Amino acid sequence: MSFFRRSKREVPVLNTSSLPDLVFSVLFFFITVTHMRQVTLKVKYRVPEGTELTKLTKKSAVTYIYIGKPTKDMQASAGNKTRIQLNDKYADVTSVIDYVTEERKRMSPEDAKAMSVSIKADRSTEMGIINDVKQSLRKAGATRVNYSATSKGKKVD
Repeated sequence: MSFFRRSKREVPVLNTSSLPDLVFSVLFFFITVTHMRQVTLKVKYRVPEGTELTKLTKKSAVTYIYIGKPTKDMQASAGNKTRIQLNDKYADVTSVIDYVTEERKRMSPEDAKAMSVSIKADRSTEMGIINDVKQSLRKAGATRVNYSATSKGKKVD
């Protein structure tokens, strides 16, 4: 009988030379897929439901106005009444005119012609505030106004 020699087998060393390529490709993927939030919401709103809805086609020409009650962390400084938010600041109805004209100046000429204003209001917001905002939009020359809503039957958090 012959004796078999058992050799010690070692696990080969893991090759990590391609690891930086992998990390950068994953990082690049997340950079291209995610989008940065434009506005930090200071008001909370539950979007109303609708039946005859259409999607916005050119979002670069849309300016948003948020209307609702302040979030919990903002209630100490802003109170509990309904507020209007333009970009990252609370505003009153009279400053809507200046806001719309400034947004129109920032847009390209073709976007300025197709500019529309989207009102994202809480479903329990009083219509008087929305009418005041619409009157200010009329004075600013913003005639394309739409309201954000979800389809009836879709559950919204």
